[in-house]
Amino acid sequence: MFSLFRWPSARVALVVLGMTAATITPIVISTPASSQNTVPSTTPSPTSTVNLSDVSSDYWARPFIQALADNNVISGFPDGSFRPNQGVTRAEFAALIQKAFPNQNRVRQLSAGGFSDVPAGYWAASAIQNAYEIGFLAGYPGNVFRPSEQIPKVQAIVAVTNGLGLTASSTGASTDLNTYYTDASAIPNYAVSSVTIATKSNIVVNYPDVKQLNPQQALTRAEAAALLYQALARQGRVQPIASNLPASQYIVGATQTGNDIVSLAASSTSLTTLTSLLKTAGLTDILQQPGPYTVFAPTDQAFAALPAATLQQLQQPENRDTLIKILSYHVVPGAVTSSQLSAGELRTSEQSPINIQIDRANNQVSVNNARVIQADVQASNGVIHAINQVLVPPDVNISQLNQPPTGTTDGTTPNVTAGRTTLGGPSYIGVAGNIGLSGSDTALSDGNFAAISKIGLTRNISVRPSVIFGDDTLFMVPLTLDFSPRAAGAVGDRTFAISPYIGAGVAIEVNLDTDFGLLLTGGVDVPVGSRFTVTGAVNAAFLDETDVGLLLGLGYNF
Repeated sequence: MFSLFRWPSARVALVVLGMTAATITPIVISTPASSQNTVPSTTPSPTSTVNLSDVSSDYWARPFIQALADNNVISGFPDGSFRPNQGVTRAEFAALIQKAFPNQNRVRQLSAGGFSDVPAGYWAASAIQNAYEIGFLAGYPGNVFRPSEQIPKVQAIVAVTNGLGLTASSTGASTDLNTYYTDASAIPNYAVSSVTIATKSNIVVNYPDVKQLNPQQALTRAEAAALLYQALARQGRVQPIASNLPASQYIVGATQTGNDIVSLAASSTSLTTLTSLLKTAGLTDILQQPGPYTVFAPTDQAFAALPAATLQQLQQPENRDTLIKILSYHVVPGAVTSSQLSAGELRTSEQSPINIQIDRANNQVSVNNARVIQADVQASNGVIHAINQVLVPPDVNISQLNQPPTGTTDGTTPNVTAGRTTLGGPSYIGVAGNIGLSGSDTALSDGNFAAISKIGLTRNISVRPSVIFGDDTLFMVPLTLDFSPRAAGAVGDRTFAISPYIGAGVAIEVNLDTDFGLLLTGGVDVPVGSRFTVTGAVNAAFLDETDVGLLLGLGYNF
């Protein structure tokens, strides 16, 4: 056996006290600032600062265009348009490269005379020289650049691959492109290797057919934005486009997940509470049917802003009808994108109307008092609009749910149901690793594997049997008090909800003799989708010695 840390037993009380305080304090997760801040670290929302009149909220390349426009990598025209379908010249592409990669190392030097067809006073002379010297673009025989010539898509892909220094050895690329493109034979020989490398690096974006490259067609301004965004994502300077956004389906080689409304919500870390409530209400099967539906989806932070006891009350069997009524109030029959919405009333599946307000000048949609913070997440059976508040039907009095019940529906004895969902989330069974922090009496004090579980009993009480395997195997059976989920900070576009718990129980050491002792525990559960829960806890077992360990595990929800 081994121990990673050894602490004096006198510190055990401080460990448990600190652990307990940590579990009931909101946790904020942050991301260090990048040294390169030319472009944002997240996918843009409908509240982006630059409004382009011809890039609607449901335009296929909007996430790429808006992110780069907000940070001055690309820009619109004086009339407020972007002209996404307009072709890009070689000079214009050089200017985009200069904005997107301002700190790229120079790998060669342009001769003193430069290109013969790029005079010193030409508007893009500096950008062309920069694009050449950092390895993105090259000239043609005869020392010409052809700045006014529209750049073919395949040439732009080759330029980005060269400029990023990508090689076959770094991507594991093969030379067979027929797997990806129906028109692979149209790729010129000089570009086959670079296109293969770019494809394996998820840099190539094809619209409207992801398998149609159209290599010799002129690159459009929308395609240029998508290509450069993916190149920046490859460098780690921007977050990859979220897999539940429509734009992701045009990235060649990108892994796609289930794309019905429920699957997309379950794949988003900002909609975990909604996903759980849909399951509790029995609405998941309905929202996986063809529909179509429009769902105004409250984020985890929106649910966390409800009065303290509302969420736990809504999950009680006696309040299931109310939960269904509230969730149905967020669903509108038919697929309605933000550009198709108009001011006025929309009738929901709950049969009560919601009020839509449109602010076209600021590209903003509101529903009752909630604001749409991410519009037009396209699903196979409809569309999702994420909102920042929970909508409550006019005939539901939310204040009546705020007082936690003291017993069953008849108010006599506690309502105990083994395996139920508690305030902190669903029950689960899983595996974990233990890190010994103090002591030397049991497996808790060493590095060992463990089996863990959570079995909900009431709304806020669980039993969490677990066993840590080792030379001195330890069984732990704590009874825990589960607290409501707390909205933590965000990492990129991911928002986390954390559910603390504390408790006490019995520790049983199994060796030649069987010893019993007091067990104290405290930790947090972090839901990661509808199927799994990440958990971490500090446990202190008081036997012949005091052993303390940190348990980190993954549970499968049931």
